[in-house]
Amino acid sequence: MQAIREPVKAELEAVNELIIANLASDVALVENIGHYIVDAGGKRLRPLLALLSAKCCGVGGEEPIKFAAVVEFIHTATLLHDDVVDLSTLRRGRPTANAEFGNAPSVLVGDFLYSRAFQLMVQIGNMALMGDMAATTNTIAAGEVLQMVRAGDADTSEAQYLEVITRKTAILFASACFGAAALGDSIDTLGTPLREFGLNTGIAFQIIDDVLDYQGDPAVMGKNVGDDLSEGKPTLPLIHVLQQGTAEQKELVVTAIRDKDASKIDSVIAAVQACGSLDYAREVAVKYQSAALQALQQLPGNAARDAMEGIAKLALQRDH
Repeated sequence: MQAIREPVKAELEAVNELIIANLASDVALVENIGHYIVDAGGKRLRPLLALLSAKCCGVGGEEPIKFAAVVEFIHTATLLHDDVVDLSTLRRGRPTANAEFGNAPSVLVGDFLYSRAFQLMVQIGNMALMGDMAATTNTIAAGEVLQMVRAGDADTSEAQYLEVITRKTAILFASACFGAAALGDSIDTLGTPLREFGLNTGIAFQIIDDVLDYQGDPAVMGKNVGDDLSEGKPTLPLIHVLQQGTAEQKELVVTAIRDKDASKIDSVIAAVQACGSLDYAREVAVKYQSAALQALQQLPGNAARDAMEGIAKLALQRDH
């Protein structure tokens, strides 16, 4: 990650400073919760993609920094809301904001971060960018609802699963990249490949995230293994078991999804491994990674593009 960040190291520092400045509020609890979740860190992949894409488009100055902060605020708001909906208690190795401060404050501070993001976009004053981000936040919200509707539904197909993760996760990756083209007035030439790169990278990233829920080390991931199962999420490894498993394995997974029950997580993991479901999910992720790398070849060759290639590869090589 250090090598990937290098082309925009100074800009990333400026983004972090801008984020801290824009958490300021005369309501202490807003600042406390905002700092709590932002200070937890994370990879900052989405603002990093925004900055690298801007470099590819030849855009400098304050606008890419403000836009990267917008992307991170929207992502952080979705995390706050997501953890409340999923009743999550652990993220990035420490209690979630809702576990620490309560559900209602977390939802309301999420709303604060959304509105702060749009205040920053007004400062940028780019209607193409604002229109795309407005559509993106709407898509994310609908994706959250769709995921909630599909929770506990063992009949969810692979196509339906991909629709959820595209709406919920990949769309913000796509807009982080596309927004740079809007800032540089290069939508016609670079907008499509940037969006395709971000979208496919985001899908690959989320598939691997779902694989790690059945394979990862909780100490490394900073969350509990089996969280998806306890939320009844029919992710790709489970969908593959339902397609390829024995009658006993299928019944085990159907019951676990339907009842949102992680008590038999060890048996579910054994079924996922026996059916080759983790390998299958990784193969699907590789297809999306390949599509992302292909889109990347349409961008100007420079250090920023090389770093974006590194992000696409990292999506499949990470352990958290």
